[in-house]
Amino acid sequence: MTQEFIVGFGKEALLTTLLLSAPMLGFGLIVGILVSIFQAVTSIQEMTLTFIPKILAVMLAMVLFLPWMLQFMVGYTARLFINIPMYIH
Repeated sequence: MTQEFIVGFGKEALLTTLLLSAPMLGFGLIVGILVSIFQAVTSIQEMTLTFIPKILAVMLAMVLFLPWMLQFMVGYTARLFINIPMYIH
């Protein structure tokens, strides 16, 4: 195993992690911004108001993107298992 292989392997793992978390983080970000704008416009400064919509948005993103996420994770894991002989050599 060379340094380039280890760096590439780590890069692929980090990219996979970012791609899998992006939909949920994006939905949470968008809902957080919308709730913040709503609070600024209505002068409601309730701190707990932001949590419920964000949690619901992240859960919705999880439900919507779960099939894609599972397919992506299975593909990544299959590539890892298929390439084990190459990694050992």
